[in-house]
Amino acid sequence: MQNPDTINIALAQMHIAWEDKAANYKKAEIFMREASTHGTEAVFFPEMSFTGFSMNTAVTKETEYETVTYMKTLARQYQMYAGFGWVKDCGQKCENHYTIVDKEGSVLSDYAKLHPFSYSGEDEKFQGGSAITYFQLKGMECSSFICYDLRFPEIFQQASKSAQVILVPANWPAKRREHWKTLLKARAIENQVYVLAVNCVGETGGLYYSGDSGVFNPNGELLVSLSEKEGCLYCELPNDAWDFREAFPVKRDRREELYQALYVQSQQEVHNGSCAAEHIVQT
Repeated sequence: MQNPDTINIALAQMHIAWEDKAANYKKAEIFMREASTHGTEAVFFPEMSFTGFSMNTAVTKETEYETVTYMKTLARQYQMYAGFGWVKDCGQKCENHYTIVDKEGSVLSDYAKLHPFSYSGEDEKFQGGSAITYFQLKGMECSSFICYDLRFPEIFQQASKSAQVILVPANWPAKRREHWKTLLKARAIENQVYVLAVNCVGETGGLYYSGDSGVFNPNGELLVSLSEKEGCLYCELPNDAWDFREAFPVKRDRREELYQALYVQSQQEVHNGSCAAEHIVQT
């Protein structure tokens, strides 16, 4: 029997078939079928769930929302929320999207990755999004970011003003796995939220991924994890993030007006320095 004060979630740590949507769609259904036998109410897949982290947008991009349509059907069939990544054709460039649908197949959230990963050339093919999105899971306010966004703490602070749960789907290579695990734990602690991290695993597109999917609570404790193999990771998520905040109210001591003033001051100093350098050159 399901607890009304918790939600049973599953993180689908996939070995993604490179640029093969049909094969990965079939795998998604297998994951959701298995998850349904565990009483799962919500399942989340990695970034670019059904293509891998490919810059070959001629193959991966979508204009007819075929991935969203397919996943709506599975959500209705298995009566669970589903989160998944796909590539949206925006004309000159694309966007790296992560969409959440509910049990009836309605779209609850459609997030576009804010920070394209320029180190890998993602910025050459993808434009960054411009908004934080939110969605509800059984009364819990949630938000989602994607992979490289994890390195930018400001957006997590903004999201966690209302969000109790933050989802981070990724294609994060094994060679930087310690960064992944450390930053996930830090984001959970500093924002006092549950962090749900779902990565891919295995060799995909010439890179190796160790997975390391997991659930961190607002104290930064790793509740469940899975590494080095494909599989579904299950967790019963309680609606108690606000209890952590009330017991240890860190956020009330934030000084956001000061941070903004310091930012403006630093920008002005940079501008003044550039003007001074230009004057020296001219003279």
